[in-house]
Amino acid sequence: MIIVADSGSTKCDWVRVKGKHDQEKCSTMGFNPFFHSTEFIAEELRKHPELIATPEEVTHIYYYGAGCSSEKLCKQVETALASIFTHAHIQVRHDLDGAAYATFEHQDGIACILGTGSNSCFVAADGTVTQKVPALGYILGDEGSGSYFGKKLISYFLYEKLPLPIHQKFAEKYGLTKEEVFKNVYMRPNSNVYLASFMRFLSDNRNDDFVRNFIYKGFSEFITTHIWKYENYREVPVHFVGSVAHYFQDLLREEARIHHLTIGNIVKQPIWNLVEYHSLSN
Repeated sequence: MIIVADSGSTKCDWVRVKGKHDQEKCSTMGFNPFFHSTEFIAEELRKHPELIATPEEVTHIYYYGAGCSSEKLCKQVETALASIFTHAHIQVRHDLDGAAYATFEHQDGIACILGTGSNSCFVAADGTVTQKVPALGYILGDEGSGSYFGKKLISYFLYEKLPLPIHQKFAEKYGLTKEEVFKNVYMRPNSNVYLASFMRFLSDNRNDDFVRNFIYKGFSEFITTHIWKYENYREVPVHFVGSVAHYFQDLLREEARIHHLTIGNIVKQPIWNLVEYHSLSN
């Protein structure tokens, strides 16, 4: 049996694969070794018996995760998994690699993540993944992501820069105070997930001109910051994974046309593509 996992900062999808027609999916909270220790990850996994059942039968685990950007950070996750699946060969890689393989078409292309966070890479026809733009995280970067839009939206609200109808709707829905925002952003863990949670408000009001332009501007910033850095960005397909890309794909496609991009695949949940990728390779 193999297990394939795809973890963003908000949610991690897991699939236990016994055969082509015997696959079981479950979800846990998202893990990020920047914020979560080995002990925390292992403890959370043990709360999911459907995932860790018969651990001795698991031979391989392929885990793609947010924050797994260095050997040390990957090792934190690997050690947590190894404490449960003691007989498995475990491979922990960055979620950017997962995005690349989930959209891979055996030709050159650019793979992007637009979910809670954002990132991009170039994928060569031979499967080689190259990252040209560093990921700076939700405080310094994550352009076009859920945490980026949430951060902008809250700051506009507190600065009273939102149009009055949108300001009133936001106030009525959340009743936020500066003190509550500060507590969630500066004093509690997973503030990037908290910020990204406000994407639901933007989705509910997507037909408002201000909201649409707000989303366009964020996508444009992602494109100019990330995609423009690849010399042949207008000559190869640009693929996306993640909930923001999926739910706002109409606006993403419109902004992409302005920048003369060719949109390839848009995948909400890469997990099934990754299951197929690893099932074929085993």
